[in-house]
Amino acid sequence: MSAIPSLEQLHALGAAQQPSYDDVAEVDRVVGRLRTMPPLVFAGECDDLTSRLAAVTRGEAFLLQGGDCAETLAGVSADNVRNKLRVLLQMAVVLTYAGSVPVVKVGRLAGQYAKPRSKDTETRTTPEGDVTLPAYRGDAVNGFEFTPEARRPDPQRMLDVYNASSATLNLIRAFTTGGYADLREVHTWNTDFVSGSLFGQRYEKLAAEIDKAMQFMQAIGVDAEELKRVDFHSSHEALVLEYEHAMTRIDSRTQAPYDVSGHFVWIGERTRQIDGAHVELLSKIRNPIGVKLGPTTTADDAIALAAKLNPANEAGRLTFITRFGAQKIRDGLPDLIEKVTASGLQVAWVCDPMHGNTFEASSGYKTRRFDDVIDEVQGFFDVHRALGTWPGGIHVELTGDDVTECIGGGEELTDDDLANRYESVCDPRLNRVQSLEMAFLVAEMLRRA
Repeated sequence: MSAIPSLEQLHALGAAQQPSYDDVAEVDRVVGRLRTMPPLVFAGECDDLTSRLAAVTRGEAFLLQGGDCAETLAGVSADNVRNKLRVLLQMAVVLTYAGSVPVVKVGRLAGQYAKPRSKDTETRTTPEGDVTLPAYRGDAVNGFEFTPEARRPDPQRMLDVYNASSATLNLIRAFTTGGYADLREVHTWNTDFVSGSLFGQRYEKLAAEIDKAMQFMQAIGVDAEELKRVDFHSSHEALVLEYEHAMTRIDSRTQAPYDVSGHFVWIGERTRQIDGAHVELLSKIRNPIGVKLGPTTTADDAIALAAKLNPANEAGRLTFITRFGAQKIRDGLPDLIEKVTASGLQVAWVCDPMHGNTFEASSGYKTRRFDDVIDEVQGFFDVHRALGTWPGGIHVELTGDDVTECIGGGEELTDDDLANRYESVCDPRLNRVQSLEMAFLVAEMLRRA
Protein backbone atom coordinates (compact mmCIF):
# COMPACT_ATOMS: atom_id res chain seq x y z
CA MET A 1 0.00 0.00 0.00
CA SER A 2 1.65 3.22 -1.20
CA ALA A 3 2.01 6.48 0.69
CA ILE A 4 -0.95 8.64 1.63
CA PRO A 5 -1.32 11.49 -0.90
CA SER A 6 -1.22 15.03 0.44
CA LEU A 7 -4.35 17.16 0.74
CA GLU A 8 -3.10 19.24 -2.17
CA GLN A 9 -2.77 16.12 -4.32
CA LEU A 10 -6.25 14.95 -3.34
CA HIS A 11 -7.88 18.28 -4.15
CA ALA A 12 -6.05 18.32 -7.49
CA LEU A 13 -7.91 15.11 -8.41
CA GLY A 14 -11.23 16.90 -8.08
CA ALA A 15 -12.78 16.59 -4.64
CA ALA A 16 -16.57 16.46 -4.80
CA GLN A 17 -18.93 17.69 -2.08
CA GLN A 18 -16.35 19.73 -0.15
CA PRO A 19 -16.96 22.85 1.96
CA SER A 20 -15.97 26.22 0.52
CA TYR A 21 -13.95 27.68 3.37
CA ASP A 22 -13.12 31.39 3.19
CA ASP A 23 -10.18 31.34 5.61
CA VAL A 24 -7.41 29.03 4.37
CA ALA A 25 -5.13 29.87 7.29
CA GLU A 26 -7.82 28.82 9.77
CA VAL A 27 -8.32 25.53 7.89
CA ASP A 28 -4.58 24.85 8.08
CA ARG A 29 -4.56 25.63 11.81
CA VAL A 30 -7.45 23.26 12.52
CA VAL A 31 -5.98 20.46 10.39
CA GLY A 32 -2.65 20.90 12.16
CA ARG A 33 -4.37 20.66 15.53
CA LEU A 34 -6.31 17.55 14.50
CA ARG A 35 -3.09 15.83 13.46
CA THR A 36 -1.87 16.08 17.06
CA MET A 37 -5.05 14.70 18.65
CA PRO A 38 -5.17 11.10 19.94
CA PRO A 39 -6.85 8.47 17.76
CA LEU A 40 -10.56 7.99 18.25
CA VAL A 41 -10.28 4.28 17.45
CA PHE A 42 -7.35 1.89 17.30
CA ALA A 43 -5.92 0.02 14.34
CA GLY A 44 -6.35 -3.33 16.11
CA GLU A 45 -10.08 -2.63 16.52
CA CYS A 46 -10.33 -1.90 12.79
CA ASP A 47 -8.58 -5.20 12.05
CA ASP A 48 -11.04 -6.99 14.33
CA LEU A 49 -13.95 -5.53 12.36
CA THR A 50 -12.29 -6.57 9.09
CA SER A 51 -12.19 -10.16 10.32
CA ARG A 52 -15.86 -9.98 11.30
CA LEU A 53 -16.80 -8.54 7.92
CA ALA A 54 -14.83 -11.36 6.29
CA ALA A 55 -17.36 -13.71 7.92
CA VAL A 56 -20.15 -11.61 6.38
CA THR A 57 -18.42 -11.90 3.00
CA ARG A 58 -18.29 -15.69 3.37
CA GLY A 59 -21.98 -15.90 4.28
CA GLU A 60 -21.30 -16.78 7.92
CA ALA A 61 -22.60 -13.59 9.58
CA PHE A 62 -24.95 -10.65 9.00
CA LEU A 63 -24.13 -6.93 9.28
CA LEU A 64 -26.47 -4.59 11.15
CA GLN A 65 -25.36 -1.01 10.50
CA GLY A 66 -27.56 1.83 11.70
CA GLY A 67 -27.90 5.22 13.27
CA ASP A 68 -28.62 8.85 12.51
CA CYS A 69 -28.74 10.28 9.03
CA ALA A 70 -26.70 13.16 10.41
CA GLU A 71 -25.52 13.45 13.99
CA THR A 72 -25.70 16.86 15.64
CA LEU A 73 -23.30 18.38 18.13
CA ALA A 74 -26.24 19.32 20.35
CA GLY A 75 -27.41 15.68 20.34
CA VAL A 76 -24.38 14.30 22.17
CA SER A 77 -25.76 13.22 25.53
CA ALA A 78 -25.79 10.01 27.56
CA ASP A 79 -29.52 9.57 26.93
CA ASN A 80 -29.27 10.01 23.15
CA VAL A 81 -26.28 7.70 22.81
CA ARG A 82 -27.91 5.08 25.04
CA ASN A 83 -31.15 5.24 23.03
CA LYS A 84 -29.37 4.65 19.73
CA LEU A 85 -27.33 1.82 21.21
CA ARG A 86 -30.43 0.29 22.77
CA VAL A 87 -32.38 0.04 19.53
CA LEU A 88 -29.39 -1.51 17.76
CA LEU A 89 -28.92 -4.03 20.59
CA GLN A 90 -32.62 -4.94 20.42
CA MET A 91 -32.47 -5.37 16.65
CA ALA A 92 -29.31 -7.46 16.93
CA VAL A 93 -30.91 -9.75 19.53
CA VAL A 94 -33.92 -10.29 17.27
CA LEU A 95 -31.76 -10.96 14.21
CA THR A 96 -29.41 -13.28 16.11
CA TYR A 97 -32.05 -15.28 17.97
CA ALA A 98 -34.91 -15.31 15.46
CA GLY A 99 -32.67 -15.33 12.38
CA SER A 100 -30.17 -17.84 13.82
CA VAL A 101 -27.11 -16.00 12.51
CA PRO A 102 -24.23 -14.09 14.18
CA VAL A 103 -24.73 -10.32 13.83
CA VAL A 104 -21.91 -7.80 13.36
CA LYS A 105 -23.00 -4.54 15.01
CA VAL A 106 -21.85 -1.21 13.56
CA GLY A 107 -23.28 2.20 14.43
CA ARG A 108 -23.66 5.18 12.11
CA LEU A 109 -22.32 7.32 14.92
CA ALA A 110 -19.32 9.04 16.51
CA GLY A 111 -18.46 10.69 13.19
CA GLN A 112 -21.56 10.95 10.98
CA TYR A 113 -21.55 14.75 10.99
CA ALA A 114 -21.12 15.60 7.30
CA LYS A 115 -23.65 15.19 4.49
CA PRO A 116 -23.41 15.48 0.70
CA ARG A 117 -26.03 17.72 -0.89
CA SER A 118 -27.59 17.88 -4.35
CA LYS A 119 -27.18 21.69 -4.46
CA ASP A 120 -24.53 24.00 -3.02
CA THR A 121 -27.11 26.58 -1.96
CA GLU A 122 -30.59 26.73 -0.46
CA THR A 123 -33.17 29.43 -1.23
CA ARG A 124 -36.04 30.31 1.06
CA THR A 125 -38.80 32.88 0.69
CA THR A 126 -38.91 35.43 3.49
CA PRO A 127 -41.00 38.60 4.05
CA GLU A 128 -38.04 40.51 2.62
CA GLY A 129 -37.92 38.32 -0.49
CA ASP A 130 -35.98 35.23 -1.56
CA VAL A 131 -32.83 34.56 0.45
CA THR A 132 -30.08 32.23 -0.81
CA LEU A 133 -27.49 30.80 1.57
CA PRO A 134 -25.02 27.88 1.50
CA ALA A 135 -26.70 24.49 1.92
CA TYR A 136 -26.48 22.79 5.29
CA ARG A 137 -23.75 20.15 4.96
CA GLY A 138 -23.89 18.74 8.47
CA ASP A 139 -22.57 20.05 11.76
CA ALA A 140 -19.00 19.21 10.70
CA VAL A 141 -19.27 22.05 8.17
CA ASN A 142 -21.93 24.60 9.15
CA GLY A 143 -25.09 25.15 11.18
CA PHE A 144 -28.67 24.12 10.38
CA GLU A 145 -30.16 27.53 11.28
CA PHE A 146 -30.95 29.53 8.15
CA THR A 147 -28.77 32.57 8.80
CA PRO A 148 -25.60 33.81 7.06
CA GLU A 149 -23.62 33.29 10.26
CA ALA A 150 -24.76 29.70 10.82
CA ARG A 151 -24.45 28.64 7.19
CA ARG A 152 -20.87 29.88 6.83
CA PRO A 153 -18.55 26.83 6.59
CA ASP A 154 -16.44 26.97 9.74
CA PRO A 155 -13.31 24.79 10.01
CA GLN A 156 -13.42 25.00 13.83
CA ARG A 157 -16.37 22.64 13.61
CA MET A 158 -14.01 19.80 12.69
CA LEU A 159 -12.46 20.07 16.16
CA ASP A 160 -15.96 20.18 17.67
CA VAL A 161 -16.79 16.98 15.77
CA TYR A 162 -13.63 15.31 17.03
CA ASN A 163 -14.54 16.15 20.63
CA ALA A 164 -18.17 15.07 20.18
CA SER A 165 -17.09 11.79 18.57
CA SER A 166 -14.66 11.15 21.41
CA ALA A 167 -17.41 11.70 23.99
CA THR A 168 -19.79 9.42 22.06
CA LEU A 169 -17.24 6.62 21.80
CA ASN A 170 -16.45 6.90 25.51
CA LEU A 171 -20.14 6.50 26.31
CA ILE A 172 -20.50 3.54 23.96
CA ARG A 173 -17.50 1.79 25.45
CA ALA A 174 -18.91 2.37 28.93
CA PHE A 175 -22.34 1.01 27.98
CA THR A 176 -21.04 -2.02 26.06
CA THR A 177 -18.51 -3.12 28.69
CA GLY A 178 -20.12 -1.84 31.88
CA GLY A 179 -23.14 -4.14 32.04
CA TYR A 180 -25.77 -2.36 29.97
CA ALA A 181 -25.20 -4.67 26.98
CA ASP A 182 -25.35 -7.83 29.14
CA LEU A 183 -27.83 -10.26 27.59
CA ARG A 184 -29.41 -10.61 31.01
CA GLU A 185 -30.63 -7.04 30.51
CA VAL A 186 -32.78 -7.83 27.45
CA HIS A 187 -36.00 -6.95 29.28
CA THR A 188 -34.76 -3.56 30.44
CA TRP A 189 -34.13 -2.55 26.81
CA ASN A 190 -37.87 -2.77 26.16
CA THR A 191 -39.18 -0.06 28.49
CA ASP A 192 -41.10 3.15 27.64
CA PHE A 193 -43.23 3.58 24.51
CA VAL A 194 -41.91 0.48 22.73
CA SER A 195 -43.20 -2.06 25.26
CA GLY A 196 -46.84 -1.24 24.47
CA SER A 197 -46.48 -1.78 20.73
CA LEU A 198 -47.23 -5.04 18.91
CA PHE A 199 -43.56 -5.58 18.09
CA GLY A 200 -42.52 -4.58 21.59
CA GLN A 201 -44.73 -7.41 22.84
CA ARG A 202 -43.19 -9.81 20.33
CA TYR A 203 -39.79 -8.74 21.55
CA GLU A 204 -40.79 -9.39 25.17
CA LYS A 205 -41.76 -12.97 24.28
CA LEU A 206 -38.41 -13.46 22.56
CA ALA A 207 -36.63 -12.00 25.59
CA ALA A 208 -38.41 -14.50 27.82
CA GLU A 209 -37.13 -17.34 25.63
CA ILE A 210 -33.60 -15.94 25.94
CA ASP A 211 -34.05 -15.85 29.72
CA LYS A 212 -34.94 -19.54 29.77
CA ALA A 213 -31.96 -20.41 27.58
CA MET A 214 -29.62 -18.48 29.86
CA GLN A 215 -31.09 -20.08 32.98
CA PHE A 216 -30.41 -23.47 31.44
CA MET A 217 -26.82 -22.48 30.65
CA GLN A 218 -26.32 -21.26 34.20
CA ALA A 219 -27.78 -24.48 35.59
CA ILE A 220 -25.22 -26.58 33.73
CA GLY A 221 -22.36 -24.32 34.82
CA VAL A 222 -21.89 -22.16 31.71
CA ASP A 223 -21.16 -18.49 32.45
CA ALA A 224 -19.83 -17.24 29.13
CA GLU A 225 -18.11 -13.87 29.23
CA GLU A 226 -19.47 -13.17 25.74
CA LEU A 227 -22.97 -12.83 27.21
CA LYS A 228 -21.93 -9.91 29.42
CA ARG A 229 -20.51 -7.57 26.79
CA VAL A 230 -20.92 -6.81 23.12
CA ASP A 231 -18.55 -5.93 20.30
CA PHE A 232 -19.69 -2.67 18.75
CA HIS A 233 -17.94 -0.58 16.10
CA SER A 234 -18.38 2.93 14.73
CA SER A 235 -18.76 4.12 11.15
CA HIS A 236 -19.42 7.21 9.08
CA GLU A 237 -19.20 8.53 5.54
CA ALA A 238 -15.66 9.75 4.84
CA LEU A 239 -16.67 13.03 3.25
CA VAL A 240 -14.71 16.06 4.48
CA LEU A 241 -11.20 15.38 3.21
CA GLU A 242 -9.43 17.70 5.66
CA TYR A 243 -10.89 15.81 8.61
CA GLU A 244 -10.30 12.29 7.29
CA HIS A 245 -6.78 13.12 6.12
CA ALA A 246 -5.83 14.66 9.45
CA MET A 247 -7.14 11.58 11.26
CA THR A 248 -5.13 9.16 9.11
CA ARG A 249 -2.17 7.82 11.06
CA ILE A 250 0.58 5.20 10.70
CA ASP A 251 0.01 2.19 12.96
CA SER A 252 3.05 1.50 15.15
CA ARG A 253 2.53 -2.28 14.89
CA THR A 254 2.35 -2.65 11.14
CA GLN A 255 3.55 0.72 9.78
CA ALA A 256 0.34 0.78 7.74
CA PRO A 257 -2.00 3.82 7.52
CA TYR A 258 -5.41 3.77 9.23
CA ASP A 259 -8.14 6.40 9.38
CA VAL A 260 -8.55 6.52 13.16
CA SER A 261 -11.71 8.67 13.04
CA GLY A 262 -13.83 5.50 12.89
CA HIS A 263 -13.59 1.75 12.49
CA PHE A 264 -15.46 1.59 9.17
CA VAL A 265 -15.68 4.45 6.68
CA TRP A 266 -17.57 4.54 3.43
CA ILE A 267 -17.62 6.44 0.14
CA GLY A 268 -20.98 7.89 -0.86
CA GLU A 269 -22.85 7.61 -4.13
CA ARG A 270 -21.88 11.19 -5.00
CA THR A 271 -18.15 10.76 -4.30
CA ARG A 272 -17.32 7.31 -5.72
CA GLN A 273 -15.61 8.59 -8.89
CA ILE A 274 -12.90 6.01 -9.68
CA ASP A 275 -10.30 8.75 -10.29
CA GLY A 276 -11.62 11.06 -7.57
CA ALA A 277 -10.12 12.15 -4.27
CA HIS A 278 -12.27 10.02 -1.96
CA VAL A 279 -11.55 6.75 -3.73
CA GLU A 280 -7.87 7.65 -3.85
CA LEU A 281 -7.66 8.39 -0.11
CA LEU A 282 -9.59 5.32 1.03
CA SER A 283 -7.59 3.08 -1.30
CA LYS A 284 -4.55 3.87 0.87
CA ILE A 285 -5.92 3.11 4.35
CA ARG A 286 -6.22 -0.28 6.06
CA ASN A 287 -9.69 0.15 7.59
CA PRO A 288 -12.57 -1.92 6.32
CA ILE A 289 -14.36 0.35 3.85
CA GLY A 290 -17.66 0.56 2.03
CA VAL A 291 -18.98 2.09 -1.18
CA LYS A 292 -22.58 3.15 -1.82
CA LEU A 293 -23.83 1.89 -5.19
CA GLY A 294 -26.99 3.40 -6.69
CA PRO A 295 -29.09 2.43 -9.73
CA THR A 296 -26.71 4.15 -12.17
CA THR A 297 -23.83 1.85 -11.13
CA THR A 298 -22.70 -0.60 -13.80
CA ALA A 299 -20.98 -3.89 -13.13
CA ASP A 300 -17.84 -2.44 -14.74
CA ASP A 301 -18.00 0.46 -12.26
CA ALA A 302 -18.19 -1.93 -9.31
CA ILE A 303 -15.39 -4.16 -10.61
CA ALA A 304 -13.14 -1.14 -11.20
CA LEU A 305 -13.84 0.17 -7.69
CA ALA A 306 -12.99 -3.21 -6.19
CA ALA A 307 -9.73 -3.34 -8.14
CA LYS A 308 -8.76 0.11 -6.88
CA LEU A 309 -9.94 -0.24 -3.28
CA ASN A 310 -9.14 -3.90 -2.64
CA PRO A 311 -6.38 -4.95 -5.04
CA ALA A 312 -5.38 -7.89 -2.81
CA ASN A 313 -9.01 -9.13 -2.93
CA GLU A 314 -9.03 -9.50 0.87
CA ALA A 315 -12.28 -10.73 2.42
CA GLY A 316 -13.67 -8.19 4.90
CA ARG A 317 -11.89 -5.24 3.33
CA LEU A 318 -14.67 -4.08 0.98
CA THR A 319 -18.44 -3.80 1.41
CA PHE A 320 -20.78 -2.79 -1.41
CA ILE A 321 -23.82 -0.99 0.03
CA THR A 322 -26.60 -0.95 -2.57
CA ARG A 323 -29.23 1.82 -2.57
CA PHE A 324 -31.46 1.25 -5.60
CA GLY A 325 -34.98 1.99 -4.35
CA ALA A 326 -37.79 -0.52 -4.02
CA GLN A 327 -38.87 -0.06 -7.66
CA LYS A 328 -35.41 -0.73 -9.13
CA ILE A 329 -33.72 -3.27 -6.85
CA ARG A 330 -35.06 -6.42 -8.54
CA ASP A 331 -34.15 -5.25 -12.04
CA GLY A 332 -30.85 -3.49 -11.35
CA LEU A 333 -29.12 -5.62 -8.74
CA PRO A 334 -28.88 -9.08 -10.41
CA ASP A 335 -26.48 -8.06 -13.19
CA LEU A 336 -24.27 -6.27 -10.67
CA ILE A 337 -24.02 -9.26 -8.34
CA GLU A 338 -23.63 -11.81 -11.12
CA LYS A 339 -20.72 -10.05 -12.81
CA VAL A 340 -18.94 -9.09 -9.59
CA THR A 341 -19.27 -12.67 -8.33
CA ALA A 342 -18.11 -14.09 -11.66
CA SER A 343 -15.01 -11.88 -11.38
CA GLY A 344 -14.08 -13.71 -8.19
CA LEU A 345 -14.21 -10.57 -6.07
CA GLN A 346 -14.46 -10.86 -2.29
CA VAL A 347 -17.08 -8.32 -1.24
CA ALA A 348 -19.85 -8.18 1.33
CA TRP A 349 -23.23 -7.14 -0.08
CA VAL A 350 -25.34 -4.90 2.16
CA CYS A 351 -28.69 -3.22 1.50
CA ASP A 352 -29.36 0.45 2.22
CA PRO A 353 -33.15 0.55 1.81
CA MET A 354 -33.49 4.18 2.86
CA HIS A 355 -31.90 6.51 0.32
CA GLY A 356 -33.63 5.21 -2.78
CA ASN A 357 -37.09 5.60 -1.25
CA THR A 358 -37.18 9.24 -0.15
CA PHE A 359 -39.91 11.62 -1.32
CA GLU A 360 -41.67 14.80 -0.23
CA ALA A 361 -45.00 14.26 1.50
CA SER A 362 -48.01 16.46 0.81
CA SER A 363 -47.26 18.15 4.13
CA GLY A 364 -43.89 19.29 2.76
CA TYR A 365 -41.78 16.96 4.92
CA LYS A 366 -39.17 14.69 3.39
CA THR A 367 -40.21 11.14 4.27
CA ARG A 368 -40.08 7.43 3.41
CA ARG A 369 -42.76 4.75 3.39
CA PHE A 370 -42.00 1.89 5.73
CA ASP A 371 -43.48 -0.53 3.19
CA ASP A 372 -41.05 0.71 0.52
CA VAL A 373 -38.11 0.27 2.88
CA ILE A 374 -39.14 -3.30 3.66
CA ASP A 375 -39.88 -4.04 0.00
CA GLU A 376 -36.35 -3.02 -0.99
CA VAL A 377 -34.88 -5.32 1.67
CA GLN A 378 -37.15 -8.12 0.45
CA GLY A 379 -36.03 -7.47 -3.13
CA PHE A 380 -32.41 -7.57 -1.98
CA PHE A 381 -33.00 -10.97 -0.36
CA ASP A 382 -34.98 -12.25 -3.36
CA VAL A 383 -32.16 -11.40 -5.78
CA HIS A 384 -29.50 -13.04 -3.61
CA ARG A 385 -31.63 -16.13 -3.08
CA ALA A 386 -32.16 -16.49 -6.84
CA LEU A 387 -28.42 -16.15 -7.50
CA GLY A 388 -27.27 -18.34 -4.63
CA THR A 389 -25.32 -15.49 -3.02
CA TRP A 390 -25.41 -14.15 0.54
CA PRO A 391 -27.50 -11.08 1.50
CA GLY A 392 -24.90 -9.77 3.93
CA GLY A 393 -26.67 -7.07 5.89
CA ILE A 394 -28.71 -3.90 6.17
CA HIS A 395 -27.60 -0.27 6.49
CA VAL A 396 -30.40 1.78 8.04
CA GLU A 397 -31.05 5.35 9.15
CA LEU A 398 -32.80 5.07 12.49
CA THR A 399 -33.13 6.55 15.94
CA GLY A 400 -33.94 5.23 19.38
CA ASP A 401 -36.55 7.93 19.91
CA ASP A 402 -40.29 8.18 19.31
CA VAL A 403 -39.99 10.39 16.22
CA THR A 404 -42.49 10.65 13.37
CA GLU A 405 -40.38 10.89 10.22
CA CYS A 406 -41.25 7.78 8.15
CA ILE A 407 -44.86 6.94 7.37
CA GLY A 408 -46.49 3.53 7.79
CA GLY A 409 -45.36 0.57 9.85
CA GLY A 410 -47.28 -1.04 12.68
CA GLU A 411 -48.04 2.38 14.16
CA GLU A 412 -49.63 3.37 10.82
CA LEU A 413 -48.10 6.84 10.81
CA THR A 414 -49.57 9.13 8.13
CA ASP A 415 -48.55 12.36 6.43
CA ASP A 416 -50.49 14.25 9.08
CA ASP A 417 -48.40 12.62 11.84
CA LEU A 418 -45.07 13.83 10.46
CA ALA A 419 -45.34 17.23 12.13
CA ASN A 420 -45.71 15.69 15.60
CA ARG A 421 -42.05 14.85 16.17
CA TYR A 422 -40.01 15.46 13.03
CA GLU A 423 -36.54 16.04 14.46
CA SER A 424 -34.04 15.01 11.77
CA VAL A 425 -31.92 17.83 10.35
CA CYS A 426 -31.52 15.96 7.08
CA ASP A 427 -33.17 12.68 6.05
CA PRO A 428 -36.09 10.86 7.75
CA ARG A 429 -35.26 8.00 10.12
CA LEU A 430 -37.13 4.96 11.33
CA ASN A 431 -38.23 5.36 14.93
CA ARG A 432 -37.57 2.68 17.52
CA VAL A 433 -40.84 0.79 17.03
CA GLN A 434 -40.38 0.78 13.24
CA SER A 435 -36.77 -0.37 13.68
CA LEU A 436 -37.86 -3.26 15.88
CA GLU A 437 -40.57 -4.18 13.38
CA MET A 438 -37.94 -4.19 10.63
CA ALA A 439 -35.72 -6.49 12.70
CA PHE A 440 -38.47 -9.11 13.02
CA LEU A 441 -39.31 -8.92 9.30
CA VAL A 442 -35.64 -9.20 8.28
CA ALA A 443 -35.16 -12.12 10.72
CA GLU A 444 -37.91 -13.96 8.83
CA MET A 445 -36.12 -13.25 5.55
CA LEU A 446 -32.87 -14.55 7.05
CA ARG A 447 -34.48 -17.82 8.06
CA ARG A 448 -35.40 -18.38 4.41
CA ALA A 449 -32.06 -17.17 2.97
